Amino acid sequence: MEVCIFTEPQQGASYDDQLAQANATERLGFDGWFRSDHFLRMGAGDPFPGPTDAWTTLAGLARETSRIRIGTLVSSVTFRHPSLLAIQVAQVDAMSEGRVELGLGTGWFAEEHAAYGIPFPAKRFGILEEQLEVITGLWSTPIGEHFDYHGEHYSLDGAPALPKPLHPEVPIIVGGAGPKRTPEIAARFASEFNIGFRSEDTVARTFDGVRRACDAMDRDPSDLRRSVALTTVVASDDATYLRRLEAIGADPDTFAEVSIAGTPDSAIEKILRLRELGADRVYLQLIDLRDLEHLELIAAEVLPHIR
Repeated sequence: MEVCIFTEPQQGASYDDQLAQANATERLGFDGWFRSDHFLRMGAGDPFPGPTDAWTTLAGLARETSRIRIGTLVSSVTFRHPSLLAIQVAQVDAMSEGRVELGLGTGWFAEEHAAYGIPFPAKRFGILEEQLEVITGLWSTPIGEHFDYHGEHYSLDGAPALPKPLHPEVPIIVGGAGPKRTPEIAARFASEFNIGFRSEDTVARTFDGVRRACDAMDRDPSDLRRSVALTTVVASDDATYLRRLEAIGADPDTFAEVSIAGTPDSAIEKILRLRELGADRVYLQLIDLRDLEHLELIAAEVLPHIR
């Protein structure tokens, strides 16, 4: 099972904070470092120094790391034109020597769109499908040929379809708990299906829906990696556990209901249950990314038992 670190820099983190966590992620033996793509803090608290752009950050980390996978979980289709995003991701892929992954979704956080004047259409699944058609079309067009596309939301005429990613196919992550549209989109376009912040029963049910969607498209379900993202707080003693919960504004009475929580042994048991449900990769969402001792504890006492 692959184990990646996932964080939320819009809650108040600089590039240097993210670099320190990404470097520790690599040094400690995790498989990847992924970040959200948001521009506004969620909930109360100080957002200083303000948001950082996901793909600008990943471009920097591409040059300052050497092994871990890097990417978004997930970028919103409302933020970038798909032609621009295809260029950005291909460039970061080259800068990282082929380690980038693109998580792409419909977006959901209306407040950040209002805050920064970004349009937020009520219906966005069609936009997601067209963005995936454009991005994969640009990347798969043979060098020397042009790419044309005419959809409801986007139109391209004679695009040179450059640059190309370092490898023919950048892994694409699509996720969500929707029962029909999301699994169909994932089965059609994605390398990985992700579900986050849901109960184990919901994970099992959603994975089953994705398998059925693959079967309906004559795609081998084993060809689509399945992953789970969960907020994670681990500690060796109660005082540290409560301090870490307080640092991220989590309720100690309810946090463990869905999340990866408690002692290292509890975390191991939870992750192994996710593996039994079919997860090939788990994303440990560490919101307090400055707490590198937390990362070191997980690396020392959890990671060796789930590989």
